[in-house]
Amino acid sequence: MVVLLLFTYIPLLGSVIAWMDYVPFLGFTGSDWVGWDNFTALFQDSAFWSAVWNTLQITFLQLLLFFPVPILLAVLLNTVAMPFARRFVQSVIYLPHFLSWVVIIALFQQIAGGAGVINRFLITHGASPLDIMTNPQIFKLLLTTQAIWKDAGWGTIIFLAAIAAIDQGLYESAVIDGAGAWNRFWHVTLPGMRPIIVLMLILRLGDSLTVGFEQILLQRDAVGPGAAEVLDTFVYYNGVIDGSWGAATAAGLLKGVVSLFLVLAANKLAHRLGEEGVYRR
Repeated sequence: MVVLLLFTYIPLLGSVIAWMDYVPFLGFTGSDWVGWDNFTALFQDSAFWSAVWNTLQITFLQLLLFFPVPILLAVLLNTVAMPFARRFVQSVIYLPHFLSWVVIIALFQQIAGGAGVINRFLITHGASPLDIMTNPQIFKLLLTTQAIWKDAGWGTIIFLAAIAAIDQGLYESAVIDGAGAWNRFWHVTLPGMRPIIVLMLILRLGDSLTVGFEQILLQRDAVGPGAAEVLDTFVYYNGVIDGSWGAATAAGLLKGVVSLFLVLAANKLAHRLGEEGVYRR
């Protein structure tokens, strides 16, 4: 609670910069108030809308391709009968989560970069090399692939716990009734996991506009801001690098408001579907 108070809630007071022509050397009291000018300038900035569009595209790809992977991994791991084999597989797929993005990007560069293993193999066998790490057209898919490799295994922890909480008597009854593996998954496992799936989906929507600042920052120069600029990097380059503190704060504030709206809307939808969501009615 102390950490949240010091590093999350108290810094929210700094959002007042969004309505100021903020100069760090003058502080809050010495900087001029400009009203909604920062927001007006932001909405007229084509770079801002490009960052919004890139963020939404990456968000959609991650929801479509990344979110189901931990669920499928948890279901597959639950079918492994040997405890030693299950623990070994879990350890292997958890490990990338503890590596920094610097290490992850370096590994992908060594494998799929211009002088990586894949291109060296292709060149050796007379084929043309592939442009993977510096291709703006597939950059968003590359980001999603990296995120899946790094964090999908770690995401299985919660879903494995949800599966473990399902009453085993339901599986026994299903087997007696003649249900096969698919029917047991569809009528027992999936309904048992549904509350956790809905909860995690709501939380993911709330954080959906945060698509990996460090991961993208490390690769932005390779593909250009047209393909890699997202809201977080837009705030960083406009605020920290260029000194446009007011406009950058306004962009970050808008991102927070939209994220809050997504959580509230998703939670309301969960209530309509009969789930508790993040909080009850």
